[in-house]
Amino acid sequence: MPTAIAVTSPDLALPADRQTPAAVVLQAPHLQPLDEALTETAAVLEHHGHLVVLYTSACPPEHIRRLHTLRAVLESDRIAILPLSLPPLGVAVLAHQLRQLSLCGFSPGVLACAARLLAHYVHAGALLGSVSGLDRVAVDLRSHVKSWLPGAHFAVLANPEPQLLHLDRHSTGAGLPAPGFATQLAVARGQLTGEWVGGVLAPAWQVQGAYEARLPAESARWWGTQKLIEFAAAIPDPSVLHQLVSSVRREECGWCGLELLGDRCAFCATPVARDRTAAGAGRSPAAIAGPQAAAPGTAAPSGTAADPGTTPCAAPAPEPHPAPAPAPAPDPGDPAPPSADPPPPPSALRRRGLSPVSPSGMPDVRGGAPGQLDVRGPGVTAEPAAPGRRDLPGHPDFPGTARTVARVR
Repeated sequence: MPTAIAVTSPDLALPADRQTPAAVVLQAPHLQPLDEALTETAAVLEHHGHLVVLYTSACPPEHIRRLHTLRAVLESDRIAILPLSLPPLGVAVLAHQLRQLSLCGFSPGVLACAARLLAHYVHAGALLGSVSGLDRVAVDLRSHVKSWLPGAHFAVLANPEPQLLHLDRHSTGAGLPAPGFATQLAVARGQLTGEWVGGVLAPAWQVQGAYEARLPAESARWWGTQKLIEFAAAIPDPSVLHQLVSSVRREECGWCGLELLGDRCAFCATPVARDRTAAGAGRSPAAIAGPQAAAPGTAAPSGTAADPGTTPCAAPAPEPHPAPAPAPAPDPGDPAPPSADPPPPPSALRRRGLSPVSPSGMPDVRGGAPGQLDVRGPGVTAEPAAPGRRDLPGHPDFPGTARTVARVR
């Protein structure tokens, strides 16, 4: 049996011909108890083998939790739960395409991953009467202000490239980029009246046909208003869809073993481990880094086979270098040569008369021992301490010398 395609609402299941399989509807928790949902989902898995569930970003959180609960309670890795960024009518069109492809002999993993591939070929948008509640497409301040004008209409394209266009009453152009392939237009009308979609957009996009669909219940939440006319243009020919999916390279999931398209498995969400480069494939890190020269007098590591036909030879001894000539003693009468580097300028702390404190374990910047805090004031100068003599200047116990009052461990 073909892989089953499921949606979260009956209005997301578009009507189809007799050959296209019907969509499975996993209803919301307040419409179906958990035990009934478990029984129905288990029967679908037993009959079809695998189940692919599609839902929009406007799906309520409790409904999404129900989907994951069904997968967890049934302990089944044959259920793929796929969130989509398409508008609700776009998800309904995409689910219809997957239902058509389920008869083409694709494996469950390829069919589930094809949802993300085919979503790029769905041009979904809406004609809105206000964009004040739209948060899924960028809206500028001018469009927000024009939303308060009576009779304002906005043409919004959400996929594949978001775009917003303010329509004048006498505008005759579509303004939205048309698909570069043959499409069929689905139209779902809300509480907005107008003929722009059928009279202007459809001819400009040169669609092969248009048909009316029921407005999904999640559309008003997704678009932020009930005054809308939603539309979605997609490829209607199953042979073209089959060619698109077949032309993509397939990988094998390293966890569940299913075939997949792209970089992630749709059933277990395991990313594809990309192979190493051809130069480093199958080689150890040492081999990739290159051979290292052995030190003189050391043997080759065990387990390394010598090149046949060659004999090991000792490394040549390094040539002795002549010792450098001693520098002439300086003449006592000559003045000392000036230092090459000028003395560093005083730091900002010392210009202010402050003494910085060294961290624990580091030599003090003013000559103290490691681990000691310098508590000298700005008028006290440090002198070298004389170890063992308490009566010499510089010793901590000499009168007038700063004492260490704390130690940092």
